[in-house]
Amino acid sequence: MSEVKTNSTTTAAGTTRAVGRRKEATARVRLIANEKGIIVNGKALEVYFPYKLHQALIQEPMKLVGMTDNFGVTVKVEGGGISGQAGAVRHGIARALVSLNEEFRKTLKAVGFLTRDPRAKERKKPGLRRARRAPQWSKR
Repeated sequence: MSEVKTNSTTTAAGTTRAVGRRKEATARVRLIANEKGIIVNGKALEVYFPYKLHQALIQEPMKLVGMTDNFGVTVKVEGGGISGQAGAVRHGIARALVSLNEEFRKTLKAVGFLTRDPRAKERKKPGLRRARRAPQWSKR
């Protein structure tokens, strides 16, 4: 029988782990039963992500499936910028929720939370200043 490889695991201690990625950012997410709040790199969500937009982005998967009060979330995130990290955390939380309960897959997949965003920085090309920015052209 073939074994299916996933990026999330559920342990007997009531915790579920998953990995989320976006651009250059990687988030290792852990859902903990019977706790509340979201801790990112040892800080409260509001401290690590001061913008309301990023806070709402991160909390979306849990609100969508109605599990906001049932689980606490601890996250270790590294790499990338603030928006990439927020996207990675959201991706990781969505994956952990699906690992916890397969019934959430349909809801989360419909809004695109389980899809890894493939967009990344384009490489610099020779003869150009950046990926597409050419040197200024002068007729004379």
